[in-house]
Amino acid sequence: MDRGKIIAIITGIISILLAVAYLVIVQILDFRGEMKPAPITQIQTQFVVASFNG
Repeated sequence: MDRGKIIAIITGIISILLAVAYLVIVQILDFRGEMKPAPITQIQTQFVVASFNG
């Protein structure tokens, strides 16, 4: 086999492995359940507005 064909086979195998790994990761993340947002804290925040006339 010539060098170009070997490189094509190796990159094809790497591509298939990356695709399978991606699908496995997506399935694991999907299996965890519904994604819920973080709770909003009960701490009151105060805003200060300053105005300077120049």
